[in-house]
Amino acid sequence: MHPTSSKPFSYESFPASGHVAYFSMEIAIHPAMPTYSGGLGVLAGDTLRSAADLGVPLAAFTLLHRKGYFQQHLDAAGAQTEEVQPWNPADFCTEEPARVTVQIEDRVVTLRAWRYDLEGRFGHVVPIYLLDTDLEGNSGWDRGLTDHLYGGDENYRLQQEIVLGMGGVRMANALGLKVNVYHMNEGHAALLTLALLESQLGGGPLGAATEADIEQVRRKCVFTTHTPVPAGHDRFSTEQSMRILGGDRTARLQKHGCFRDGLLNMTLLALRFSRYANGVAMQHGKVSRQMFPEFAIDTITNGVHAPTWMSEPFQQMLDEHIPAWRRDNLYLRNAIDLPEAKILAAHTRAKEELLAEVGSRTGKVLNPEVLTLGFARRVATYKRATLMFTDPKRLMEIAEAAGGLQILYAGKAHPHDQPGKDLIHRVVEEASRLYGDLLRILYLEDYAWELGARLTAGVDVWVNNPRRPHEASGTSGMKAAMNGVPSLSILDGWWIEGCIEGVTGWAIEDGANDEEEAQSLYRKLESAVVPLYRESPEKWARLMRTTLAFNGSYFNTNRMVKQYVRNAYYPEKIIDRVRVEEEAYAI
Repeated sequence: MHPTSSKPFSYESFPASGHVAYFSMEIAIHPAMPTYSGGLGVLAGDTLRSAADLGVPLAAFTLLHRKGYFQQHLDAAGAQTEEVQPWNPADFCTEEPARVTVQIEDRVVTLRAWRYDLEGRFGHVVPIYLLDTDLEGNSGWDRGLTDHLYGGDENYRLQQEIVLGMGGVRMANALGLKVNVYHMNEGHAALLTLALLESQLGGGPLGAATEADIEQVRRKCVFTTHTPVPAGHDRFSTEQSMRILGGDRTARLQKHGCFRDGLLNMTLLALRFSRYANGVAMQHGKVSRQMFPEFAIDTITNGVHAPTWMSEPFQQMLDEHIPAWRRDNLYLRNAIDLPEAKILAAHTRAKEELLAEVGSRTGKVLNPEVLTLGFARRVATYKRATLMFTDPKRLMEIAEAAGGLQILYAGKAHPHDQPGKDLIHRVVEEASRLYGDLLRILYLEDYAWELGARLTAGVDVWVNNPRRPHEASGTSGMKAAMNGVPSLSILDGWWIEGCIEGVTGWAIEDGANDEEEAQSLYRKLESAVVPLYRESPEKWARLMRTTLAFNGSYFNTNRMVKQYVRNAYYPEKIIDRVRVEEEAYAI
């Protein structure tokens, strides 16, 4: 027989005492806080926003980045220069009274934390603790350790990772948090495992650690890797490890197999001390298992926080027709029944807002009736920002057939990445050379949160053409999908899972080289994108509708966080709950 009543699933109901502690080198917390550089930080911020919405008992730890990442400036030729982004944490955060210390080389460095309360839709708060070394008593060098996101050299990076991982664990203890699970978002936080092992030993020598001690640490730790590129995994020399971490810690890490090719590998460290690990897309999971075949690496595909990245016109439309979408993003599946005219009207408003922003930034007036492509992301060579210009004559012919074509670019290159900077220069150079009445190409400087939201909502097609298999996931196309914007992309990262040809967008076919893949991009524009956009607004609206319904309903952090809770954080509790429910509903 069926029970007369049952309580709905609630994350707040378990565990009764304890938190998940989420560690990330960067977190996009607020548009005015420059505490992130790109996709990793935005993903972290969206994760926390959904955790707050869902009531997950979670607290996050990151560094303060008092001087930000950098503000990008581009001259007329596309040469990038950088400017610091100082900000005042007291304008957004509350300073905690707790103080903890970490050992770096032969120095004792004191840390404090600034707390930012991230409130979810139903009032649940996820506290974010931003660690700061800018305190009297620390040396001038040490006071600057939390100034710059991804600044300095490898010595600076390893010292920052001590502050994040080891300092974060000690700060959690000083704040009185009971932590059940430590989630390392990328290898930057892997040294938290050493802090946990030292705590497990009660301050005794690391050499005395037993397998039982190590297993106690492993039971608390989960790890997410975000890069399939070998250079994306933090590695430090034995000399750096000995000098900065110390001989005892280095010997323990060597004994436990955390060195590869003579280098301390932070991904290996995180994997060896974690009971669960995952990649961030199906394909990325496969690549990660090939890179680290001795480990079981699961997959939880990334998502985006729907209310953050969906334009106001789309939110208003959904509130009218599918109000339950805010509570459960799976209801976005019901977008399949939205009126076509409403979709077109909402997108028209989002596009007008984008073009107004472009006009205010550049002084250029773009046409809202013209097909507009978007390409915006961190500038790295494997992302191939110039692929669109492989055959300028053919691109111009496509623009003519379309009755005009507009392409909007944006993205920052790391200050030390000269090849990335060269790519920006080449895009700006080509844009200037090809710019005319039919083809208008603009590169928008200082790509960040608010510009990214306008771009993904306002363009007509989102373009992504990384060199396979270097894209771990990518989330910008997911943000576009939240606004019904289809993608034209290489089948890599999330797009392998998200692409339904002609329904959610189009695949750029694999080729033997860049030239072949560029020709595939041109063919899709000529044969599919341009005719549909120009000749059939109703069919284009249906494409937008299926894009939102199929991809928006799945590629969101509402679904993603639930998967982390069920598969990574508390799988035993979920299994126990399912067993109880099965018994309760048994006939």
